Amino acid sequence: MSEIHRITVDPEQCGGRPTLRNLRIRVKDVLDLLAAGASHAEILQDYPALEEGDVQAALEYAARQSDHPVLHVA
Repeated sequence: MSEIHRITVDPEQCGGRPTLRNLRIRVKDVLDLLAAGASHAEILQDYPALEEGDVQAALEYAARQSDHPVLHVA
């Protein structure tokens, strides 16, 4: 099941960057922690306001951002 609904963008919060459930925790912050090797459990312990679905939403958001159309030149 998709968790992308947890991603919020508010121009008045975090400079308009994507956050998780309007918590002022940026998607990028969660992705940076994952890239540095933090486990889901460690992230949830460090950020008690987050839920497992938020971590999944960050990953889903990143996956969608990295998808791009492939152009074929004739």
